Amino acid sequence: MKVVILAGGYGTRISEESHLKPKPMIEIGEKPILWHIMKEYSHYGFNEFIICCGYKQHVIKEWFADYYLYNSDVTFDFSKNNEMAVHNNVAEPWKVTIVDTGLNTMTGGRIKRIQQYIGNETFMLTYGDAVSDVNIKKLVDFHKEHKKTATLTAVNIGQRFGVLGIDAANDSINSFREKESTDGARINAGYMVLEPAIFDFIEGDTIVFEKEPLETVAQSGQLKAYKHNGFWQCMDTKREKEELEELWESGQAPWKVWDK
Repeated sequence: MKVVILAGGYGTRISEESHLKPKPMIEIGEKPILWHIMKEYSHYGFNEFIICCGYKQHVIKEWFADYYLYNSDVTFDFSKNNEMAVHNNVAEPWKVTIVDTGLNTMTGGRIKRIQQYIGNETFMLTYGDAVSDVNIKKLVDFHKEHKKTATLTAVNIGQRFGVLGIDAANDSINSFREKESTDGARINAGYMVLEPAIFDFIEGDTIVFEKEPLETVAQSGQLKAYKHNGFWQCMDTKREKEELEELWESGQAPWKVWDK
């Protein structure tokens, strides 16, 4: 099953670094947050990625192009026609397709543009700026069991995002609304599983995936919530980046499931 990662936004809330690079390339522990997300999926056996790029997409392409070199010990022998020998290669079992989905394209449009790389298959989707310890295998199993069009991971934290109306009886999502200060409702944390029928709900580049497409799917009873009660954290601000850095440096990063 392929994993689609949305990595094309400007990241204006964390402009201290995003004026130099796309937000998914901002580092935690000397590795882009994009790498952390991919390592989690890879831990559960999902190693084929499609990255939806836009803003400064060349930075992402260049990073992957040099990944093999950066993560290996190398000898350059200039006395022998600049021969290069690679030692102690540390390679990932990844297949990565990097797609320029446009500079100003909305989230729905970015997803629509990678349809040709998905074909008629179930696929996963998440945002390139948040890490979690969600169990991907259990998430996929949950999606396969209910056989609906879409599943998204729902978390309950004190955040500023729009919230979900979830039917407690069957975990169906029936509404989206703005979060209120007194709200304890769950929010959309990404980590979605989608059937290819989802493409039918996206018309073009101007469509925000979290609006018309997901709202329409929800109203038709085809959107389920996978409730995650563990760790989830986005990296929208410098403070949030520093918090993630502190967790990583302490050796207690909850999302580092591949090292447990």
